[in-house]
Amino acid sequence: MDEENQTKVTEFYFSDFPQFESGGLLFFIFLLCVYMFIVVGNSMIFLAVQLDVHLHNPMYSFISIFSSLEICYTTVTIPKMLYNLVSKEKTISFVGCLLQIYFFHSFGVTESLVLTIMAIDRYVAICNPLRYAIIMTPQLCTQLSTGSFILGFLMLLPEIVWISTLPFCGPNHIHQLFCDLEPVLLLACTDTSMILVEDIIHAISILTCVSIITLSYLRIITVILKFPSGESRQKAFSTCTAHITIFLLFFGSAALMYLRFSVTFQPLLEKIIALMFAVLAPFFNPIIYSLRNKDMKDAIKKIFCSLKIFTISGS
Repeated sequence: MDEENQTKVTEFYFSDFPQFESGGLLFFIFLLCVYMFIVVGNSMIFLAVQLDVHLHNPMYSFISIFSSLEICYTTVTIPKMLYNLVSKEKTISFVGCLLQIYFFHSFGVTESLVLTIMAIDRYVAICNPLRYAIIMTPQLCTQLSTGSFILGFLMLLPEIVWISTLPFCGPNHIHQLFCDLEPVLLLACTDTSMILVEDIIHAISILTCVSIITLSYLRIITVILKFPSGESRQKAFSTCTAHITIFLLFFGSAALMYLRFSVTFQPLLEKIIALMFAVLAPFFNPIIYSLRNKDMKDAIKKIFCSLKIFTISGS
């Protein structure tokens, strides 16, 4: 097709959303409740760490950063999905779509880096406890956190710039619940073989983080099993179980989304996997960290008690 005869796409249409009247209402209520829980639950974890001096250490600092990232990560996609469920248009502008891809993946990459740092932090704490305070200094924690954000937001920038230069001349129907790299690249009116390069980039970043985290926890488990006291083993395992569970949820769903290369699933399964990655994994974060950790539960209870006292005194 000649370039002058091409019609430039200015917006994309999410064609797979159910109508609000025919099933969309139930999905809307479910998604809204999940999103509210993610925001409130992760906010409580963040506030608990900031307000309770007993939680002012590297492990909980990283947990609070991860919780704040979960709020940002889900806010990139879920509000737009909720709007599409009640709107007849179900569209997103070309620029809006690129921004959604950029922030969704940037926050996702940053989360994976923070999870990697959390694994390294637990490795130092359990395998080298006498030097933990010397190694994991506040300055190093700040540098690691800042570096995760910088790397996370720089890594996707070249890809987004490249996509913005591609010609999109139709069709403009995205068969997914939100803008993502592969569904958008498939709509480009040009050679899409670069999708393979995109898959390889994601695979390398995911596998690198997974390898570091897996090796860290294998070493941690080996050291814990050598503890002479059963109570010490139980406490160490309890500390690491929450991290390992979040790691499995996050990277398990990420692997289903981005480590399958040319393998395609049924459209319904594609959407279920997308929901697992973008919605359900963040949903379990506050549950796991609040239920599996006594210190966190106590800190959250203090916040609720403070709010209750403030409400009573105010009335």
